[in-house]
Amino acid sequence: MYSRIYVLRFPKETSDKPMICKLVKEYDVEFNILKATILPQCEGIMVIELIGHKKNVRASLDYLKGLGVVTEALSTIIRRDENRCFQCGACTGICPTHALYIERETMAVLFEPDKCTGCGLCVTTCPVRAMEVSLLQTVNSFG
Repeated sequence: MYSRIYVLRFPKETSDKPMICKLVKEYDVEFNILKATILPQCEGIMVIELIGHKKNVRASLDYLKGLGVVTEALSTIIRRDENRCFQCGACTGICPTHALYIERETMAVLFEPDKCTGCGLCVTTCPVRAMEVSLLQTVNSFG
């Protein structure tokens, strides 16, 4: 299964259209809205994770572009500062990909960066700011 985070910029003419639901219905693509500021008759912005087969994600992005939505792939890396982390586990309950989890035998909070999509939810949840996000690049369209 393919998963990527995108920044969508909606022109004011389309900001009040129900287009995201079509990604599920017509393109078999799941979505996770991470952040959005969209008001009718105003330009809008949304940070969204798209999940599905790569060809379906590509087709759904083409659909959005056809409506005038500017799409940019967001590439991020999440890192954990081992010296700051005190193993509270707050991040494990919020991580949508289970890249952060508790190993039951030792009760240690483990982080698997390969599973991480870079959504950044753990960064805002961590009480000691042990999780850090760094933006690698934003590339147009499908990256």
